[in-house]
This record gives sequence, C-alpha cells and structure tokens, in this order.
Amino acid sequence: MKCTILTVGTELLFGHTVNTDAVYLSQKLNLMGIDVMYHHTVGDNPGRLEEMLRFALERCDLVITTGGTGPTQDDLTKEVICKVQKDVLCEDAHSMQRLIDHFAQRKRPMTENNKKQALMPSRAVVFDNDHGTAPGFALECEGKTVICLPGPPSELNPMFEESVAPYLAKRTSGAIYYRTVRTFGLGESLLETKLLPLIDGQTDPTLATYAKEGEATVRVASKRATLAEAKAAVDEMVERVRGYVGDYIYSTEDEGLPAVVGKKLIERGLTMSCAESCTGGMIAAKMTDIPGISAVFERGIVTYSNRAKMEELGVSEATLKQYGAVSSQTAEEMVRGLRKKTGSRVCVSVTGVAGPGGGTAEKPVGLIYIGVMVDERMEISELRTNNTNRSWNRNYTMLFALNQVNRMIDEMKINVTEK
Repeated sequence: MKCTILTVGTELLFGHTVNTDAVYLSQKLNLMGIDVMYHHTVGDNPGRLEEMLRFALERCDLVITTGGTGPTQDDLTKEVICKVQKDVLCEDAHSMQRLIDHFAQRKRPMTENNKKQALMPSRAVVFDNDHGTAPGFALECEGKTVICLPGPPSELNPMFEESVAPYLAKRTSGAIYYRTVRTFGLGESLLETKLLPLIDGQTDPTLATYAKEGEATVRVASKRATLAEAKAAVDEMVERVRGYVGDYIYSTEDEGLPAVVGKKLIERGLTMSCAESCTGGMIAAKMTDIPGISAVFERGIVTYSNRAKMEELGVSEATLKQYGAVSSQTAEEMVRGLRKKTGSRVCVSVTGVAGPGGGTAEKPVGLIYIGVMVDERMEISELRTNNTNRSWNRNYTMLFALNQVNRMIDEMKINVTEK
C-alpha cells in the first residue's frame, strides 16, 4: 500500500508550528509495511487542499490528512474530503453525544460551532477522540482511502495507536522491521565506503547511511511476510555490519551516547564526575537527562576561568602560565584534580577553544583537549575540529568525551559484578 501524508494548516507553512505529525505517522506506517511515498503540506485553503488531495489520490492508495477538523470556520478538511470522495456530511449521533458529555463533564457551555465536529461523512468509519473533541474517520471510494485525523499530536498519536493502526492492519500484508546502528568517528561517506560490499546489489534487507551532528548512522530494514521473518533478516544483517565497522559502533538500538554510557555506569556501579571549561556543563546536562543516573553521577563542575581551574581542581598556576588553559597539561591536571576531589571512578575534563573567536595561529578555534580517567587508566586526547561553529564544537566535544568513556569501559572489561 502506497501512502501520502497531507498535513493541513497555515501555521505549518509559516513555520509557527513544527510538523511532528508527518514524522510520527511515517515511522508508524513504515513499521506496518505501508510505503510512505510523499509528504505534502497545504494551508487552510479549501481550493488548494482539494487540488492537493486529488493529486495525492492519483498516486497513492491511501492518503492520511492531519489538521483542519476543529470547530472554527477555517477547519474545512472534512468538507473537502467529502467532495473528493463523493460523500456528504451528516450528524453522527455517537459523536454528538460524546461532544455533549465532554462539555458537561467539564461544566463548560458547548458553543454552537462545536456541533460542527460531530458532522461526519455518511459512509465513514469514525474514530473516537479520547483526548480532544474532534473525531477522526476513514472514508473509502473507488479503491482509495482517505483517513482524516486531528492535528494536535496529543490527540493524533493515541487515535492512531488505538483506532487507525487496527483499521489499517486489516488492509495490509507484510511487515517492516528496522534497526538503527549508531557509529562515532566515521563520516557518512566513509561509513558508506566501508559498507559498500553490503550495500552494492542490496535487495532485502536494505542499508541506508545518514549523517548526524558529529555522528553517522546506518538504518537496516527488511520487509517480509511476517514481523518475525523481517526481524531475523535485520538481526543477521546487523551482525554483518558489525563485522565491517564494529570498532566504531556504540549502539545497535538507536540509543544516543549519553544513554549508552549512562546505562553502563548504572549497571556497573561506576561513579562519574566531570570538569568542563569550553563545553560549559554540556556533558553533565546530557548525563543528568538520563533517568536513574543519580545513583552514579556524582557531580559536574564548570571551571571556565583559570582561577576556577586552580581553586576547584588544583591546576597549578605554573602550568597555566607555561602551557595555557588550552593544553594537554591543563586537561591532565584538571582530570587528576577531579579524581582527587571526588573519588569518582570515571572522571572527564574538557578545555578548549569553542569559537567562533578567541583562536590564535598556535591555538586555533576547534582545538580541544579531553582528559578521561577510568579507575587508574588515563587518556588525554587532542581534537582539532577545523570548525568555527561554537555549537558544533561543543556538541562534538561532548560526544567525543562520552565515546572515550564508553570505549575505555569496554576495553577494560569492567563488568556488572565489579562494583
């Protein structure tokens, strides 16, 4: 089954609202074996909406619309769908009663325009909205199906899970399963090059590489008669991918580096602290986003100034004068001082020139030093990103530092029993 997702709303075209509906629906539909061929967005204009809907139905068996189902005058999606699908709107008694009950339970008056939401195409399969007032529906005509959903994700997402997915499951065959392998230290082009023996001539499963900020991922997908068959094919291919780029893989389940590191820290009872200069607490912020991390994350210190480095971490004034704050020597004294201060088994220090200004010929923007100690093993790394974008440099540094921690824990074979 081929599908177009048609999102409706002038606010989407103006950029006032981010179109998360299309992302959510694409992910769900692909997992059901439904091929999403097109994304279209149109404003609250019935003429343009009709034109786009007819265009989509010429190319696909299924069109899913989102938005334009509310009580106001510019909510005209249902009217246009009825025109295209050769039906008429009429009051749906079930939907009207739900509307009346909705307002009565909240002790609010139901204005006259709200009754519009109970108007449904006469042949429609109606989907109740348990999280709002506008129902959804499916309407078939001459072998083509239009599914109309409310725009707010808080209403659309549960309606899809509870009503639309079961409706579509009866009309589809096959299943898609995919896994996302995440790597660090490889650009997208190099990742693809290393995987060319698997990519060339691929049929099923398929491999697709993607670039992320500072990372590269490969999506392994299979479409088979059953989900179990698709999963088995993907799992086997993931192991083949590991054979080519295993040294760079940090997750085969689409988990970010902070989540991967956090899970290992918690499982192994490894305490962690970090001292950050140019990243300004970014590493600590990412780690403390992880549920349950309070069991092992001891502290994060932002030592931005030389004075802070000396007072908080014991970096010597002589080191700062001779080598400067951005140096391997300072990074080493920072991480040693952090270990002495906190006693954490995993300690990370960062110092560098994030940019866009502040660099020199000797120490350009993007020069960063990272110190990592895991138990008594220490590594000091030098980065030269050749990038003047401050945000990119800070994010890449955070990823690099966590990748070092992840690699060292694995190489030192610290297991769950060593707490």
